[in-house]
Amino acid sequence: MILLGLWDVSVWTLVAWTALSCHITLLSVTVYLHRSQAHRSVELHPVLQHFFRFWLWLTTGMVTKEWVSVHRKHHARCEGPEDPHSPQVVGIRKVLLEGAELYREAAADPDILSKFGHGTPDDWLERQVYSRYSVLGVASLAVIEFVLFGLAGIAVFAIQMLCVPVLAAGIINGLAHYWGYRNFETDDAATNLTPIAAIICGEELHNNHHAYPSSARFALRRWELDLGWVYLRLFSFLGLARIRRVAPRPRFDAQKTVMDIDTVKAIIASRLHVMESYARRVMKPIHAIELKAAPEHRRTLRKASRDLVKVDHLLDEAARLRVSAALASSETLNTVYELQSQLQAIWHKAGASQESLLHALQDWCRRAEATGIECLEEFAARLHGYHLKPFNG
Repeated sequence: MILLGLWDVSVWTLVAWTALSCHITLLSVTVYLHRSQAHRSVELHPVLQHFFRFWLWLTTGMVTKEWVSVHRKHHARCEGPEDPHSPQVVGIRKVLLEGAELYREAAADPDILSKFGHGTPDDWLERQVYSRYSVLGVASLAVIEFVLFGLAGIAVFAIQMLCVPVLAAGIINGLAHYWGYRNFETDDAATNLTPIAAIICGEELHNNHHAYPSSARFALRRWELDLGWVYLRLFSFLGLARIRRVAPRPRFDAQKTVMDIDTVKAIIASRLHVMESYARRVMKPIHAIELKAAPEHRRTLRKASRDLVKVDHLLDEAARLRVSAALASSETLNTVYELQSQLQAIWHKAGASQESLLHALQDWCRRAEATGIECLEEFAARLHGYHLKPFNG
């Protein structure tokens, strides 16, 4: 009888429990480990925080300091040789199949924990239970589910143990740096897997997250859904969470014609929005015009269409050759491409003061408006009225 368990439940009850438990685990990862602990974008009520800590100890055995440290290093060294799990470095196959092993290898490095693990829980429970006996939680879950459900409980437990290694360590760390769509041309290869980010509670919107890591909200387009953000709004309404930061939302004041320090602050804070707008309002329209105007260069221009808006250091040699050929075929395209690079270079100036950034942006706008390229002139004029919509909690 022990093989059947003490609780005689239907198959559908087991399926429901498996799905619910995995969902809570993924929610715990994104809300507690990721948004609250790693990036400090949300402050959780102690009751909710302790529930997530206990649940992750029970269902994954992950230690908060280890997960946070590995993730912070991933952001600090993204797509480089020191990135703990970049498919651009070690290959997509390895991250998909061995993502959990890559995480454990990084988490075992005391230097990573010391450098990137600051600010994580260090109370008695963390020291004496969660960190010291990290395996005890999952072992307890295995025993409980076997006693309750028998052999079926072992199957449920196996699925629960695969949840994070497959969906988080594999899919997000792997596919979300390899395949998908990009709203923003970040300095890394992060992508959004789907606009409806429900299965992994919002983590699928990975390009958005890398664009604005400290934002508690991952959905940045009207058609995108971040399920983790839906929960956070609910927790906030119930007094269980306080949203600290969200990605800036740019707005334009058509009446403002003079750029000032407040404009500079808004532009720098949401520079990826600015470059996305440049690609949409300037680069793509000019590319389309040149395709029609120069049919003899149509093949060359089409090959370079995606590469023209990418961050330069993410271009491989073949992409650089495509861009060079496209720019050589069109003086107008070359002009807007050069101004795109010059605009990006402004906020990469190390130690630049707000006044120097203001002068650099004003000078860029003057040069853009002097080109005689209509869409470029309109874009430069819009920059003067740039400001940010405040977040009202």
